[in-house]
Amino acid sequence: MELLIAVIAIIGTLLGALVTGKLQERAAGRTEAAMRGEQLRRDRLDAVTNLAEAISTHRSLMWRRGDAVLKNASTDRVDELRAQTQESRSQVTRPLVALRILVTDPAVRAAADQMVTLTYAMREAYTDADALTQAREDAKNACDAFVEAAAAYFARTA
Repeated sequence: MELLIAVIAIIGTLLGALVTGKLQERAAGRTEAAMRGEQLRRDRLDAVTNLAEAISTHRSLMWRRGDAVLKNASTDRVDELRAQTQESRSQVTRPLVALRILVTDPAVRAAADQMVTLTYAMREAYTDADALTQAREDAKNACDAFVEAAAAYFARTA
């Protein structure tokens, strides 16, 4: 009889250990999933903010370059600004690619495309000051619309 009690106690201990192990495994899995979700959210937010920052820098340089062209600045100055705008344009690529990979929301993507397109289009507005000013305002408004679309996306997915 004592042997039967000992066997039942051992089996009970083993089953308890198995159940406890499974519960801990599930809890760890939930914690890991939550951490992955939070990291993905941070990565998405970084993609949005990095793109907005890069496009803002590029827009500012495009404005300065256009202004220099319209004011007949020296060739050296215009060439210097051209080099800076080319560099700033290349800085848009990384966060734009990250955004496309990490954010699948069509509204955010469309707003990003519009923002980038209108900022790049500033180059076509080097014809007169009014056209350049309007192109800059259009690009700024598109940037604001992008930020609003991203904010709405984050609010929905929080």
